[in-house]
Amino acid sequence: MNTSEEERECVYGGDSHQENIMFSTFYILIFIVAVPGNALALWAFFHQGRTSPSKVFLKHLSAADLCYVFILPMRIVYHLSDNHWPFGPILCQISGFLFYLNMYCSMYLMSLISLDRFLAVVLPIKSQSFRKATYAKVIVFLLWALIIVSMSPILFSKKDIPNKSTGNCNNLYLEKPSSKALVSSSVAFFIPLTTIVVSYILILLKLRTIKQQEERPVKDKAIKMIILIVTNFCLAFVPYHVSRVIYIERHNRGPLTAASCESLGRTNRITSAFTCVSGVLDPVMYFFLNNAYRNKLLDLFPKNRRHHQSASDNM
Repeated sequence: MNTSEEERECVYGGDSHQENIMFSTFYILIFIVAVPGNALALWAFFHQGRTSPSKVFLKHLSAADLCYVFILPMRIVYHLSDNHWPFGPILCQISGFLFYLNMYCSMYLMSLISLDRFLAVVLPIKSQSFRKATYAKVIVFLLWALIIVSMSPILFSKKDIPNKSTGNCNNLYLEKPSSKALVSSSVAFFIPLTTIVVSYILILLKLRTIKQQEERPVKDKAIKMIILIVTNFCLAFVPYHVSRVIYIERHNRGPLTAASCESLGRTNRITSAFTCVSGVLDPVMYFFLNNAYRNKLLDLFPKNRRHHQSASDNM
């Protein structure tokens, strides 16, 4: 089926010079903060002694963030060049692949962390037999394999090769709508969203019954985790998937006006870019949920190192 000139412009529409400057500045800031934060987290997680399911999930979450953050320089160059992709079709397809890989690995790892906390808080005795690091490693391996296989068509789809005459990279923001993409995106988003919401509702109901003072630390940590993961998930992933459903549904409905095309395309690119925020918020989550990462980070600062050492000596 031939694509009209109006439809092609709608799908591949670009940004103004001012918008490109804003995108590139945003990605630079994300890169500066996310790379050291996640690299330090990954190093701390690998040097932990005793491990647990939640630590396994956190380790792979930091790895997923780094996978995506390391391609941000290509996006920065793309926007600084006013929507010109100089890296060729292979890297264009890889960038789209890594976008989906990171996003869905992050979402599902967050849901696994939530599920693990649900088992630890609500079913602490019954879950001891299967809340083991070995099982968590198997689950994470299967998760990576499943998402890699699911996203692999992006790497081999010839129809999504960037337009050589314009230097445009369609895979960068996945701007080609399709009915299949609508269904797959909705289902892939619904599963972790439901897992997180149900887990935290049940955790909160359980926490309401905790009265003993000695159980207070468990309650406080659980509440911190709920706030951090829900905030992260809502800021980074909910806007993109809501926007994505609207974007695909409107394009599939029929011809759009130029103003509608421009508005939908801009919203799609903004919310897509905002998924990067997860790479900044995840290290914040590690700081509050993982002692090894918190200690390594505090040890980077002399004053905090002395304070931390003094507190350790008094324990």
